[in-house]
Amino acid sequence: MKGLEQALSTLGTVPLSQDFGKLCRVTGLLLEVSGCPLAIGQRCEVATADKKSILAEVVGFNRELTYLMPLHSLDGLRSGARVLPSSQLSRLTIGEEWLGRVFNGLGEPVDGKGPAMGNFSLPLRLPRISALDRRPISLPLDVGVRAINGLLTLGRGQRVGLMAGSGVGKSVLLGMMARATDAQIVVVGLIGERGREVNEFLLHTLGEEGLKKAIVIAAPADESPLMRLKATELCHTIAAFFRDQGFHVLLMIDSLTRYAMAQREIALSLGEAPATKGYPASVFSLIPRLVETAGNSASAGSLTAIYTVLAEGDDQQDPIVDAARAVLDGHIVLSRTLAERGHFPAIDIGQSVSRCMNLVTTVEHRQAARRLKQHYARYQEIKPMIALGGYIPGADREVDRAVEQAPQILQYLQQDDRQLSLYTQSLDELLSMPQGE
Repeated sequence: MKGLEQALSTLGTVPLSQDFGKLCRVTGLLLEVSGCPLAIGQRCEVATADKKSILAEVVGFNRELTYLMPLHSLDGLRSGARVLPSSQLSRLTIGEEWLGRVFNGLGEPVDGKGPAMGNFSLPLRLPRISALDRRPISLPLDVGVRAINGLLTLGRGQRVGLMAGSGVGKSVLLGMMARATDAQIVVVGLIGERGREVNEFLLHTLGEEGLKKAIVIAAPADESPLMRLKATELCHTIAAFFRDQGFHVLLMIDSLTRYAMAQREIALSLGEAPATKGYPASVFSLIPRLVETAGNSASAGSLTAIYTVLAEGDDQQDPIVDAARAVLDGHIVLSRTLAERGHFPAIDIGQSVSRCMNLVTTVEHRQAARRLKQHYARYQEIKPMIALGGYIPGADREVDRAVEQAPQILQYLQQDDRQLSLYTQSLDELLSMPQGE
């Protein structure tokens, strides 16, 4: 009788009816649904022919039609399929239990180690920071790469881009920084890249020790564009959460270009007009919103973000490269010419800049870095003349000094991917080099 009474008491909470929509059209990855008004960003479940369901999200509407984008493959869909608001909980719980784990764009574990719980609720949307609440950048960040530590010094809370064409070493350089950083937590987003790179990054790049303080979010190229979009935003939400808890966090996104491409696919499916090189205007509004999530807040923690940006055809004027360069706090350009010569990391120090270097370095450090860059630039100018026999020693003392110091400079700029150089070591080597008058 007691069980019956409890059952009767819950009858008032049972809905008398349930609204649902019907799938009326599928165009590419875009699902058109009629009969059920839904809000943008709302999750839905679309029934399949085998009595399962596909998770999708509302991305737009046109009068009585609602547009959905699936988070998984479209296998099993049929005309007239029921579309119901999702009953799955969209809010995630997070904590330090997430460290050492690998997740997809929905925050679901994909490493086979069981569920990952926590004591804190993760926000559903990207956090926003008032410009006046941002704590100034005042401390350097050690990334273990001599050319960056010495000549392009990064600060805790800085946002920087690694810009290069394909196959020039962006991912390798990213891995070097992930292993060497002094950040307490590393959040890695592998967005739209090759699927084999996920396991390789875990085994070879991070390693067992590196993985202990890392959270990896993976959305390979075969995932839906919406999943790639969600994975990138989840990385920022997780990193911002730990920053506000007082941790020093390093966020790495490989790559920002794949995030832009995912938004392009969604926007074009919705009928948005293409603008520059096929990218709709919404892409260029989403990138600043995403990037501004990173950086320092009023908390004691910090959030440094490093984004790889693919320059298609090695074009540094590519629209995504140009948009990223405008909103980031610096850019590190990798040169295919240097990579072809066996110069690794292939950092073009002449084209690269850290806009926060002056905030975290001493006058002596900046002067030494500037002189090295000047000598390197002069050597690059005279190098073709040396091969042709046109260089005459003694004609220009500055050129002579650049040629004399070229071997030491080249040795300083090159580094094996398994060799790590601490910030203090990089600075000592820089200051010990003969700089001339």
